[in-house]
Amino acid sequence: MRIRKPEEVCIGDYTIIDDFTYISTALETGRYCHIAPNVTISGGSGKLTIGDFSGIAAGSSVHVASSDYLRGSFELPAIPPEYRMGGVCEDVVFEDHVLIGAHSAILPGVHLPEGFASAAHSLLRKRRYDPWTLWVEQNRVVPRSSEKVLEQARKLLLDKYGSTAKLRQSSPS
Repeated sequence: MRIRKPEEVCIGDYTIIDDFTYISTALETGRYCHIAPNVTISGGSGKLTIGDFSGIAAGSSVHVASSDYLRGSFELPAIPPEYRMGGVCEDVVFEDHVLIGAHSAILPGVHLPEGFASAAHSLLRKRRYDPWTLWVEQNRVVPRSSEKVLEQARKLLLDKYGSTAKLRQSSPS
């Protein structure tokens, strides 16, 4: 694992970050998260925030900053700051229980709600995503069950912390 800005990274209790992960932006993870091998989290001055019980599968990438290929930008890391222009930098947020399928790409400004999951090879752009759904294709979503997952999370937090305060008490099934 390589972290370019370790002073901007906060890793929650019991979170696992596997080998060959590259992090070049601010990152804050919740508890019991998993970032699988060969994940890239990039973004210069942006930040990725990951809620509890969330995971990013192998080979995925999360970008809180990106070049603007349509309007043009000149802001690669090797370019001196006074010459940089363009580009997009927007924080990315994963709420609790978010699962990202293998080899997926998440672009700047994406906000994924509680219980959201994506199939492998998904491209997630800035748009509205629904909680407790599985993103399969651009125009097709499949509802996910939340009951069993949330009950197990409540048990774990109660056993370890004596409280379930951070976990939402009800969600759609």
